[in-house]
Amino acid sequence: MSDGELRAAIIQDDASGQVLMLGWMDEEALALTRSTGEVHFYSRSRQRLWKKGESSGHIFHVHEIELDCDADAVLVKVHADGPACHDGSTSCFTPWLWRRILQRESTNDDASYVVRQLQSGVAANAQKVGEEATEVVVAAMGESDERVISEAADLWFHLLLLLRARGLDPAAIDQELRRRISD
Repeated sequence: MSDGELRAAIIQDDASGQVLMLGWMDEEALALTRSTGEVHFYSRSRQRLWKKGESSGHIFHVHEIELDCDADAVLVKVHADGPACHDGSTSCFTPWLWRRILQRESTNDDASYVVRQLQSGVAANAQKVGEEATEVVVAAMGESDERVISEAADLWFHLLLLLRARGLDPAAIDQELRRRISD
């Protein structure tokens, strides 16, 4: 790579293997990442180097750095001190529905169903999950496939709201399931 060229930097959680984000590194960012053990990027929008977590405190601690076969991309395996994404998600590759919930929550608009549900608290959200689960069971026992799908979608959505009300990220469920597979 020549001076000033950028390479794609894929950031991956070392423990789970989950891709957390994609950033860009020039030679200086890569050298700083290697020497400090904390991930640095080159910001194309700000036209400067920046350390992941410099404002949020959510630093990426390097476990391993691998260049691809022609050294124009880098895989950085890390331990993250917090969410990778600016929206508070564990990964910038968060499922669209979770991202939509976070976006709606950030509006703090009382006209939003998401905002009202989250403001109602954990107990109300847990009760709603119970109601939706019952509706899935009833549909599965004797209604159409379309009805099962509709009720399952409601359950899925309300389960995500419950996780958010508890301050949990759905990535934790994925990590738990991966842990169970490896046991």
